Amino acid sequence: MSERESMEEGGLDTSRKIPTTKRPRRFRLPGAVLALLYVAVCLSVILLASVRRVAPLERWELAAAALGMAGLMAMAVQFVTSGRFQSVSGHLGIDKIMTFHKVAALWVLLALMLHPLFYVLPTWMDDPALGAERLTAYLTLPHYRSGVVALAALTALVLTSILRNRLPWPYEIWRASHIVFGLTAAGAGLHHALTVGRFGAAGPVHWLWWLTEFAVATVIAVLHGWRWLKLHRRPWRLASVRELADRMWEIDIQPEPGNPQWPYRAGQFVWMTVGRRRAPLFDHPFSIADSPARPGLSLIIKEVGDFTRTVGTLAPGTPIGIDGPHGEFVLEENEDDSVLLLAGGVGIAPIMGLLRDMVARRDRRPVRLAYAAGRPDNFACLDEIEAAKNELDLRVIFVSEEGPEGWKGATGRLDGERIRQLLDGLDPERARAHICGPGPMVTTVSDTLLDLGLPMKNIDYERFDYGGAAASRQDRRDMARYLALGAALAAGAGVFALTY
Repeated sequence: MSERESMEEGGLDTSRKIPTTKRPRRFRLPGAVLALLYVAVCLSVILLASVRRVAPLERWELAAAALGMAGLMAMAVQFVTSGRFQSVSGHLGIDKIMTFHKVAALWVLLALMLHPLFYVLPTWMDDPALGAERLTAYLTLPHYRSGVVALAALTALVLTSILRNRLPWPYEIWRASHIVFGLTAAGAGLHHALTVGRFGAAGPVHWLWWLTEFAVATVIAVLHGWRWLKLHRRPWRLASVRELADRMWEIDIQPEPGNPQWPYRAGQFVWMTVGRRRAPLFDHPFSIADSPARPGLSLIIKEVGDFTRTVGTLAPGTPIGIDGPHGEFVLEENEDDSVLLLAGGVGIAPIMGLLRDMVARRDRRPVRLAYAAGRPDNFACLDEIEAAKNELDLRVIFVSEEGPEGWKGATGRLDGERIRQLLDGLDPERARAHICGPGPMVTTVSDTLLDLGLPMKNIDYERFDYGGAAASRQDRRDMARYLALGAALAAGAGVFALTY
């Protein structure tokens, strides 16, 4: 039995046509609007503080107060930039929103570290010993303890995030620590602002801090309360599991009777939990390797961690919790002349979702697929990809780093020459590229496509990790934008210090 026949027998038939009606889309904010909204929210507390008169302060002390207020507000905003709210991350995609989340965390930590230092800077410049004594008092007196706790928790949160892959902690323990550190930092920071802050003791800033505290509590209630309830009230079940390649599995998930399937778009992803542990703390993100034309969901998962190593042992009928859909790695509504699909390793998962959906919709555009893996036995869905040539104008390049005897594909890496072959006969300026795979592969392919004439706006990618390194040209452009937002907040604090 061929792989395609096996999929049809198992309920993964992608040959059915998708309805011609437009799929509903969730509300999402454009990137430029999100950027302006971020700056406006973070600086709103400084604007309100500017209308309240307090005892005269040195310019450095005013800068310290402004950094503390803007940093604390930016910390609160972090709770909604974690990729869980589609209206926030939908337009940008998970790769960009998670990079921004990490960059913003560094800005928050820097601002709140400078906050006490700027307060003592005028004293230290006049008398270094007295300045050090004053800083020691800020760090040790009970009156300021909640601020010290907030700074310590924030530092621990950032460090454990940077060192995540080096810590000997299970994923769930790290997730729990992230939540605990975040809530401690926000709660203690807001207590510090309300009890010690010169501008937060009364007036509009005081009430804004209470509103912020309520907003953070609401976000946590939604993420870990409401979503927990939805995972249990709208259950799914595991219909089947089958091995596609070496340590790579495809699971078929179907909604329980009475739980209607929600609409999604090919290329999006979900957060999945298994069995009795259906709680947001235990969920893991996986790309949907399926077309909305088929009931249920197909996920392609590779064994790379504690949880994924158990996927092949899951029994049909296992309860599954699904939160989604999320992400914007989609082709729908793009009117480009041709499509390039480029996958590395398990990055084939969302690429298969896009390909299966194009087959279901009988997409008439030229499609070029490049699929790279370490060894021939790492490739998945080869028969189905070959069968898709009967439905699409599809050309394929398979590239294996190792080329044992009998391997008929290319050997080596997905380099510029092979990508150039994909573009043969196509107009690069009218081509849409989707890339998914490990970071170095994504960086190389993205920059190569730019060199070959694709506009940056036509290149979408997702990586297996969100390290946030400014590696590709698109990464560097995005990083410059994120740093500009931090600079805007610093400028707002500076204007406050100079004009108050």
